[in-house]
Amino acid sequence: MPHLQFEINRTLADADKIAFAEQVRQFFSTVMDTGTDHISISIREFGTHNLSIGRVKEPEQGIALVNADIREGRTMEKRRTLTLGFMDLLNKTWGIPKEHMYVTLTEHKGEDFHLLERYLAGWQEGEDPLAD
Repeated sequence: MPHLQFEINRTLADADKIAFAEQVRQFFSTVMDTGTDHISISIREFGTHNLSIGRVKEPEQGIALVNADIREGRTMEKRRTLTLGFMDLLNKTWGIPKEHMYVTLTEHKGEDFHLLERYLAGWQEGEDPLAD
C-alpha cells in the first residue's frame, strides 16, 4: 500500500487537493503497474517558511517535498518516471518550480503494508494487490 506524502508551503483549495489526489492515484497506478484501491495519499499544507530546501532562495514561489513509501521491485527507470511525474503534476497544479521540489522514495517489502483484511504481497507486474 503505497503512502504518497506531499508537503507544500501554501494553502490549497479542497477541490484542487481532491483533483490532485485522483491524478496522483491514476498516475501511480499506470507507472507502477498496479491497482488503485490500496494507494494512500497525504497532502500537508505549511506556511511559506515552514519548508526549506538549501538551493531555494525564494520560497514564496513554492516548495514541495514528496516522500513515497512504495513496495520494492520496480526498476530505476520506473522510479525515475514516477518522481518526474510527481514533479510535473505539482508544477501544473500549483505552479511550483520543479527546482523547488525534492522527492524521496523508500522501498519496503510487501508485507510491511497492512490493510484490515490482509497485508500485501510483494509487487508483481500487472497485479492488483486487493483482487481476490
